[in-house]
Amino acid sequence: MKFITKEVRIGIAGIVSLFILVYGINYLKGINLFRPTSYFFVKFDNIAQLTTSSPVYADGVKVGIVRDIMLNYSHPGDVVVEIEVDPQMRIPKGTTAELVPQLMGEVQMRLLLANNPREKYLPGDTIIGGINEGIFDQAAKMMPQLITLIPKIDSVLISLNNILSNQSIPSTLNSLEKTMANLEVTTNDLKGFMKKDIPELTNKLNNIGDNFLSVSEQLKDVDYVNIAKQIDVTLANVKTVTEKLNDNDNTIGLLLNDPNLYNNLNETAINASNLLLDLKEHPKRYVQFSLFGRKEKKSSN
Repeated sequence: MKFITKEVRIGIAGIVSLFILVYGINYLKGINLFRPTSYFFVKFDNIAQLTTSSPVYADGVKVGIVRDIMLNYSHPGDVVVEIEVDPQMRIPKGTTAELVPQLMGEVQMRLLLANNPREKYLPGDTIIGGINEGIFDQAAKMMPQLITLIPKIDSVLISLNNILSNQSIPSTLNSLEKTMANLEVTTNDLKGFMKKDIPELTNKLNNIGDNFLSVSEQLKDVDYVNIAKQIDVTLANVKTVTEKLNDNDNTIGLLLNDPNLYNNLNETAINASNLLLDLKEHPKRYVQFSLFGRKEKKSSN
């Protein structure tokens, strides 16, 4: 212990402090120095302000971090990003990586795992990467269109303001409120009608339907053939009577078809009427009454 001088102790303390400092800085970055990891390289055309120690996700789960970013000066436009992932992480061949800008300005790397159960990337292999524009870049692309829409939106708002400042709007709203109240009353009446009157009407229609069914059953038993024969016989008799009425060989036919008979009957009726009129005016000419008998007229001789 005599060889451990004060200077050696200070040196050991400095080394330990430096190690603790390096470990702490890496730990804060998410790098575990004592944990085995696998390293892969991802090639991008543009890293969109990706920084070291940024997390790497696969299927929404953090599987590693960005260890280093290197620019290929001999081939401008090629940026190689070294990532550190869990050694148990299997990256199938065909997997790609994408950079997604976040709300606070940071950039997140995502591994889009391919469905390839046979082949996988080995540590040190290079994965092809790209940039996912995300909603922010899409919104930025839409800004020119939104700027052109602003004057139209302003004119629409002015028109809307003019409409709302119109004095007839309150009266219209009051009328609409009264209309809605009347509509509610009508709806309630219709509901009562549907609840009370419709079942009664349905029952009546059912009764009418039952009556129709019973009448149909009765009509089914009617002998239509016999009725048709009777109608034919009746029509034949009517035809016979009509022919006899039109014939002059019978009394009724002569009465209906002989104009002379009609004229004689008419003349007889006229004479009878004249006779009754004369009888009424000169009754003594036709009838003489005497309480003591009829006196004989004396002869002039």
